[in-house]
Amino acid sequence: MADMPQNLIEKIAQRYAVGLQADEEVRSGSYLSVRPAHVMSHDNTGAIIPKFNSIGARRVADPRQVVIALDHNIQDTGEANLEKYARIQSFARDMGLDFYGAGRGIGHQIMCEEGYAWPGSMVVASDSHSNMYGGLGCLGSPIVRTDAAAIWATGRTWWQVPPVAKVVLEGELKPGVSGKDVILTLCGMFNQDEVLNHAVEFTGSGVEGLSIAERLSIANMTTEWGALAGVFPIDGVCLDWLRERIATVERRGLAGVPSDEDGGGLHPRLNATRLEQLIERNLKADEDAHYALEIRLNLSTVRPMVTGPHNVKTMTSAARLQQEGLAIQKAYLVSCVNSRKEDLQEAAKVLKGKKIADGVEFYVAAASSEVQQDAELAGDWQVLLDAGARVLPPGCGPCIGLGTGLLEDGEVGISATNRNFKGRMGSPNASAYLASPAVVAASAIAGKICDPFGLEDEAPEAELRQREDAPAFSGSLNLLPGFPQTLQGDVIYCPQDNLNTDGIYPGKYTYQDDITLEGQARVVMENYDPDFRQLARPGDILLGGFNFGTGSSREQAATALKAFGIQLVLAGSLSETYKRNALNNGFLVLEAPGFLQWVREQDSGEGLSRRLRLPIELDFRACRLRCGGKEWSLPPLGAAAQELLLAEGLENWVRSKLKG
Repeated sequence: MADMPQNLIEKIAQRYAVGLQADEEVRSGSYLSVRPAHVMSHDNTGAIIPKFNSIGARRVADPRQVVIALDHNIQDTGEANLEKYARIQSFARDMGLDFYGAGRGIGHQIMCEEGYAWPGSMVVASDSHSNMYGGLGCLGSPIVRTDAAAIWATGRTWWQVPPVAKVVLEGELKPGVSGKDVILTLCGMFNQDEVLNHAVEFTGSGVEGLSIAERLSIANMTTEWGALAGVFPIDGVCLDWLRERIATVERRGLAGVPSDEDGGGLHPRLNATRLEQLIERNLKADEDAHYALEIRLNLSTVRPMVTGPHNVKTMTSAARLQQEGLAIQKAYLVSCVNSRKEDLQEAAKVLKGKKIADGVEFYVAAASSEVQQDAELAGDWQVLLDAGARVLPPGCGPCIGLGTGLLEDGEVGISATNRNFKGRMGSPNASAYLASPAVVAASAIAGKICDPFGLEDEAPEAELRQREDAPAFSGSLNLLPGFPQTLQGDVIYCPQDNLNTDGIYPGKYTYQDDITLEGQARVVMENYDPDFRQLARPGDILLGGFNFGTGSSREQAATALKAFGIQLVLAGSLSETYKRNALNNGFLVLEAPGFLQWVREQDSGEGLSRRLRLPIELDFRACRLRCGGKEWSLPPLGAAAQELLLAEGLENWVRSKLKG
């Protein structure tokens, strides 16, 4: 292979790509067929099983690849949920899968505790917070349920390598300031979609001062920042944590550990041999690797921060909110982002010898049963109980609006969770703020949001240093038999940025399961522009604005355009979920920001939709878009994407593999 410098994301993706051509180099924009080390699903396993069955699969291709952990609705002991859990457990048993039942903990925490999220590996999950694995130098990224079913059946799915942002952390955190404050600061300061649909690599001298618990918190909430992954380096801190973790599992033995099949008494994932191999590999980014942008943050200037209400990107210092005297009624120390042993310890330090304020309910749930056991042995758990905390089982719960302790009308809550969208944690007429465990604990005592440390309030020092376009593809792309070299069409232009899925396919039709593809075509773009269907013609190429397809994950927003006869969608940028749903249904969508900007300079028309007298040609072999005597580069449409398009979607691709 040629010596093209690669960043860490590209190197890990290269390792897990399947079917690369000789000397093919993985880079941002590459469409890959990947065989991830593991795929995790939780309560949504119940929805994946029918997809798995419907594509004709009868067994899981690699039982050791699949992990199931029940964690979302574990407080629901109703008959229907218990039956669902029993069906999932029965499926896992029949297929020989690694299974963790309700009460063992949050799936993402289990993935780290049990060694599935291994540094340098690629691990996916049917959940958006799989980014968390990046705290251990593991490329964790979310997938949708169809992808999960495909991996179960074939071991593989597809992934497009995103643009990569470098975040350089410098300096050291002040005492009392946490990793949660770091990610809240990044979300609040860079809140204009700077890293939307990027992968983020954290580097710099400040990284070595961050514990694994802090790194996991930061990586977890790169999801809320808009990124598809957030990965820390595989450094001495990471290796030391693994050594300690291996020693811990050796002391505790292998009782209850799934997939212990080697017969030698070793943990199947956490063992010294595997650690030695990791050290020998010494996987790290090349010094001159390309990054789409670079952000720098001085950790010594970070202060305890609070974000909200209703979003993660409105940031205020805890000290300033303390001056405002914002009263709270509920406080939460729960969820996959901040319920580890270290988080409970920080809260216990603040709470020791104190009581929760009258009129405040303080809910606590450990990230796993093991975390709770460790906190109990350390005495931190009892401190929380003595202060008046209300204990919930290890799981998700109020973070996603399930179970006990939800926010009611007019209430204000402060939470160490990762999301505070309006209505997510209870009533849409309530307000939720996010903060670190220490700030949450201090606020629960005071009855209002407050800063427990009294640090001087100052603005964090951070800047966006550079933004660079990736080098254009040069050469000639190999095309699969039957895949066209070129495609031509007229342009139907929908200029609005952030055109959401409800505009493309109205929500009122989403759950009409009997609506046909022809029916979808008859209502496409109804909410965005009722005139679209009169202006557009089958065979057109739709040109959209930036962040096309944002919003819900309804796949009909892709299938309706395809059913209408749109050949493909070009846009300045695409929602990653929309992109996955489109390709999973055999519908081509591509980003062409340069072409969009040129059209905006040329076009002076009016209307939500309009036809442009600009026939265009896409040359897939040369990766070029041509129009009006000009040309622009396109992302290489690799073999993985070509296969999906030729097969008319992922489910058909899986069926063909199963027949083969």
